[in-house]
Amino acid sequence: MGLTLTEKILKSHLVDGEFKKGAEIGIKIDQTLTQDATGTMAYLEYEAMGVPRVKTERSVAYIDHNTLQSGFENADDHRFIGSVAKKHGIYFSRPGNGICHQVHLERFGVPGKTLIGSDSHTPTGGGIGMIAIGAGGLDVAVAMGGGAYYITYPKIVKVNLTGRLSPWVAAKDVILEVLRRLSVKGGVGKVIEYTGVGVKTLSVPERATITNMGAELGATTSIFPSDEITLEFLKAQNRADVFTELSADEDAQYDEIIDIDLSALVPLTACPHSPDNVKTVEELGAMKIDQVCIGSCTNSSLMDMLKVAHILKGKTVHPDVSLAIAPGSKQVLNMLAKNGALSVMIDAGARILESACGPCIGMGQSPNSGGISLRTFNRNFEGRSGTKDGQIYLVSPEVAAVSAINGYLTDPRTLGDMPEFKLPEVFEINDNMIVPPASAEEMDKVEILRGPNIKPFPKTEPLSDTIHAACSLKVGDNITTDHIMPAGAKILPLRSNIPAISKHCFTVCDEDFPERALTLKRSIIVGGANYGQGSSREHAALAPLYLGVKAVLVKSFARIHRANLINAGILPLTFVNENDYEKIGQGDDLLLEDVRQNIIDGKQELTLVNKTKGIEIPVLCELSGRTKDIILAGGLLDYTRESLNR
Repeated sequence: MGLTLTEKILKSHLVDGEFKKGAEIGIKIDQTLTQDATGTMAYLEYEAMGVPRVKTERSVAYIDHNTLQSGFENADDHRFIGSVAKKHGIYFSRPGNGICHQVHLERFGVPGKTLIGSDSHTPTGGGIGMIAIGAGGLDVAVAMGGGAYYITYPKIVKVNLTGRLSPWVAAKDVILEVLRRLSVKGGVGKVIEYTGVGVKTLSVPERATITNMGAELGATTSIFPSDEITLEFLKAQNRADVFTELSADEDAQYDEIIDIDLSALVPLTACPHSPDNVKTVEELGAMKIDQVCIGSCTNSSLMDMLKVAHILKGKTVHPDVSLAIAPGSKQVLNMLAKNGALSVMIDAGARILESACGPCIGMGQSPNSGGISLRTFNRNFEGRSGTKDGQIYLVSPEVAAVSAINGYLTDPRTLGDMPEFKLPEVFEINDNMIVPPASAEEMDKVEILRGPNIKPFPKTEPLSDTIHAACSLKVGDNITTDHIMPAGAKILPLRSNIPAISKHCFTVCDEDFPERALTLKRSIIVGGANYGQGSSREHAALAPLYLGVKAVLVKSFARIHRANLINAGILPLTFVNENDYEKIGQGDDLLLEDVRQNIIDGKQELTLVNKTKGIEIPVLCELSGRTKDIILAGGLLDYTRESLNR
């Protein structure tokens, strides 16, 4: 029996575990990336492990999230990350060089290699045939130190693409169609592998748009084959030497097959407040809009920008609409400037933003109260834009640009004939904003520069024998990491200061939670299905850790967040019977007796006693040998430190 492309790469990188479905496997990691919102904590964790120089083939630290320097905090974090990178063998992409996923695809990604990044949209690298996975910062730190990265051997979903996209229908519409079919939790425990004759019709930037938003499915990652289209892209980046042809065997077996006829797709939009709330643009009709934002790691490639410039040429943005455009990298911005497309955008009335994440993470450009904003981004969670009642719709760059001109949601197929858009044969290449690390001989001379906002990793302790604590918070289904640990211009600068940022933990749901949790000292959070979906931010685990949360009991977890809870030493529990969710209320007195011994003994079904209501509730604690040891040690940092000492 042949192998899928996913299996080929995973098998060639296997260093621990049995290669079978559902088993935990450890894979060797070739490359890592961090960004500044997660990077400071990741590098503090890396320092704590005591490994002098990274052991990966290539590790890159990007500055692209916290680029609004309204105080000293972000600038201090950038300086800290730059000094750590120089000392420990990490390449440093300076602020202004671009969004991590866009730049990594352009300058560092290699087909067939493994990449983990402390950002959930790291699967963008699947657009050139990488196994690229979003992870918590601590997992990235361990990988930089030479440790394996552990995942559950995934189910593999074949998305068979046929046909060709119709004029003005985009790659964004492909992934929105997949989200419409599978939902935001339909990819959990799965890798989405794209195959079929339709693959050959998609450029690398289009493939990367699709793999990028695979994160919204909850998938482990998404991947395209590496073929002549990939080679063409790498040649244009002057990196043809890293090309390897990769594809699935013809007789490969898949766990699930989805057929999508590209020619049958139409322009789509994800409506508030979830990426899977998908409707056709035609179905929504001529909805008046207030704002349009074009960019993010999903849709800020040169190809996207050239299409936008074509639509805007000779036009003026509607007077009731604010249009903001953020090219994804310095390379893209520079090429737009040289070929005249940037001038077209400015002439039309667009506001040009720096090459950074910006409004996608609530870092500026928040819409007006109740405003309708069309965005080419990947997430439209409630409040993520920075405006609590903002109505965010996710669309393609084509829909965004024509709608900005008209002042209402518009189907771009009304534009008529579409010209052929081709990638350049040669990209402008200037890596002067990427700082290489110091040599091994010079690294000891490098001083680590720390600002006053940078605080150490929260204190951890081994799992106790018994957890006796109150339910400090009860929340519902589809709680995102934006609910748990909000982003935005006011909060992101606190990412390196867990005591300070914890004051904002869950305030989207309950403004009193941080103070209540601190007062209780020890507590348990109860939630619904798909708890922790969204960003990979480990702060959504570290802030509850600091606030004394000992366990989280839910109907089901999102993959990365569950891993982050384990890494932080917080016990992840699920209901045996989902209806038992109704048997716990906020403030109830909860008891887990002999929990440490039960976990040591490998017992997975535990008994939670609700002492307030006088009832017993069966709960699952599904931990493998390694994750069991991490929880018992008090978290991944303690476990890794103990392992290194041994």
